[in-house]
Formats: sequence, structure tokens, C-alpha cells
Amino acid sequence: MASSVSPGVIQTQPNAKIVFNSPYDVKHTYHIKINNSSARRICWAIKTNNAVRLGVDPPYGVLDPKEAVLLAVSCDAFDFASADTSNDRIIVEWTNTPEGAAKQFRIKWFQSDGMVRRKNLPIEYNP
Repeated sequence: MASSVSPGVIQTQPNAKIVFNSPYDVKHTYHIKINNSSARRICWAIKTNNAVRLGVDPPYGVLDPKEAVLLAVSCDAFDFASADTSNDRIIVEWTNTPEGAAKQFRIKWFQSDGMVRRKNLPIEYNP
């Protein structure tokens, strides 16, 4: 049964955007941190709107209250002059885990009637 309690707040470092700097003919990796500042265990998942260029490792997980995780966001080599990068972003989604559930990620927690929160981190590319 899904919890009717809204998922708490998370913090990301960086808070507002991810910045990649040229040259773009090599793969870049940028690290971000997700902090669960709520009082409940959450599960989280990362999505991107450009899976060809952007990747995240690990792409999902579970965090206890006050726990944090470090993620590697990678940007594969691409032709900056001809690519449309204007809407690239990483989307963090999270929801509460069911009471008493094991600390193991389950996609079904996002598909139940529970509340899912989202945070968008735009990608900025410096030439």
C-alpha cells in the first residue's frame, strides 16, 4: 500500500544546474550528490532527456534519512557546433519507500499510487 505522506525534500549538489566545459570531442564526467534531508527512507531514480549523450551511474537507489549518494554524470563526445543542447537536462525523481520495505530499489514504488517528486537540473555547455 502506498504512503499518503508526501516525499520529503532532497538536496542536490550542485543545486541548480550541471555545467560541462569544452572540448566536446572527449567524454566528460561530472559528479553530483543527492542528500536525503527528509525523515523517511526514499527511493530515487535519474532520467535524462538525451540518453545518447548523457548517462548517470548509478541510475537509481535507496537512501535512508540524512544519507547521501555521489553520482557520476557523463557526457559522451559530440559535435557541439551541430548539436541542439538547449533542452538537455537530468531529472531526479524520488518517492517514499513503503514502511518496513527492504533497502533495495523497486521500480514499482514509482508506479503505485504514491506521490513522486521531481527536480530538473538543466545542463549548460560552455564552448
